[in-house]
Amino acid sequence: MNPSRFLFTFFFFFISASKAQSLDASEGPFSQLIIRGATLINGTGAPPIGPVDITVENDKITAINVVGYPGVEIQDVKRPKLKKKGKEINAFGMYILPGFIDMHGHIGGVSQGADWDYVFRLWLAHGVTTVREPSGRGIKYAVDLKKRSLKNEIIAPRILAYTGFGQGSEKPIITVEQARDWVRQNAQNGSDGIKFFGAEPKIMTAALDENKKLGLRSAAHHAQLSVARWNVLHSARAGLTSMEHWYGLPEALFEDRTIQNYPLDYNYQNEQDRFGEAGKLWKQAAKPYTEHWNAVMNELISFDFTMVPTFNIYEASRDLQRARRAEWHEDYTLPSLWRFYQPSKISHGSYWHYWGTEEEVAWKENFKLWMTFINEYKNRGGRVATGSDSGFIFQLYGFAYIREMELLREAGFHPLEIIRSATLNGAEALGISDKTGSIEIGKSADFVIVEENPLQNFKVLYGTGAIKLNDNNEVVRVGGVKFTIREGVIYDAKKLLKEVKEMVDLAKEKENFKITQPGN
Repeated sequence: MNPSRFLFTFFFFFISASKAQSLDASEGPFSQLIIRGATLINGTGAPPIGPVDITVENDKITAINVVGYPGVEIQDVKRPKLKKKGKEINAFGMYILPGFIDMHGHIGGVSQGADWDYVFRLWLAHGVTTVREPSGRGIKYAVDLKKRSLKNEIIAPRILAYTGFGQGSEKPIITVEQARDWVRQNAQNGSDGIKFFGAEPKIMTAALDENKKLGLRSAAHHAQLSVARWNVLHSARAGLTSMEHWYGLPEALFEDRTIQNYPLDYNYQNEQDRFGEAGKLWKQAAKPYTEHWNAVMNELISFDFTMVPTFNIYEASRDLQRARRAEWHEDYTLPSLWRFYQPSKISHGSYWHYWGTEEEVAWKENFKLWMTFINEYKNRGGRVATGSDSGFIFQLYGFAYIREMELLREAGFHPLEIIRSATLNGAEALGISDKTGSIEIGKSADFVIVEENPLQNFKVLYGTGAIKLNDNNEVVRVGGVKFTIREGVIYDAKKLLKEVKEMVDLAKEKENFKITQPGN
């Protein structure tokens, strides 16, 4: 048997066996749940307030009571009463936020050897309660997990499944009629939307029109193979509701060209060519705040168009050493996933065949221009949501989502704007803001509880916590999400991480595996 296939088969067996031991990592839902004494960051952009008691009944927030003042003892007379079968969490001195929404979350991958049980634990351990999967192993696979999550049969976030356009079709989609038929079938299959990579203009127009008629939403990674004829503006005008990454946006901003300045020996199948030249793309676009730059931005905002930049997934392009030496790889990255990350001529994202200083400097300049656009888009009222695209290029599920928050801060977002991007903005983009995205009466009990203030330091949301020198001159780790609550189900985030580490340790033991750096 192929060694990688053996590992994958073993991993399936192990995660099935692990479900029994994981029961103590979650509990609920309860007929009543009261979270007491926390400082509330509600996701709308409002400043923190606390202490508050939050009451949940049958998964709906029924009361948010301010019960005192900082530094003053709380009087019990102001507090809601716990019913006989109720559950309470003492969160005094802690912070409570809405559950995070990962707008670009692939549910593992066969090539990565990462299955859903591993991935879901990492997401929930980092406060992610809702995930939009932008295509993956197929709509049947995703919808099955979505249903099992809704029934609380598995440890999982809420799932919204978007199908890659054309996925599952027996024949290539080459006519308008075929495009419309596929979109209708996709809706019947239970999909929540479509992810596009690009197609002939008339096909894109028909598919987006049909999808809009059905009331479904859409996303696009405007791949270079199609972007010369169809950029972000074309998509937004045709009804696309959100874009992934940034491809297609610089092309819409071109003033003195219509096609990226490709070297004449460029080959899209060569990952160094693909990503190396992508790092020079923003410099070919209109300069910030010029007439054309402003016009493109304002038109996109007029369509209520959502940007999901996924900065983190390109971070290795500007600092490869940082990405591959991230401290969480040692304990939480599977051997199969680590192998997938290594330099390769066939694995997507393993593009540093000879990645060096010149490529990284180009990408640093690329990031500056890209971040300027995204920050100004937010400033003018455009919606920016948070997504990770984990599982590629040394970016690990859950951890990469928190890194995305840090990069939004680098782009110029206020910490409260970042929380809104990670919560309410995502919910609005998905059409579920009546259910989740903020902590308000009537909404679902989707919460993140952490012992440190994430507004002061987003690193306290990492599973590995933040490094701090305490008053006793001791180096300690603080933070890490304490509880993630999804639709009233309470998950012990640290126990979930412990289970992930056990999975990784067992896989390493079976292979006698140790992480080594490329070329060593």
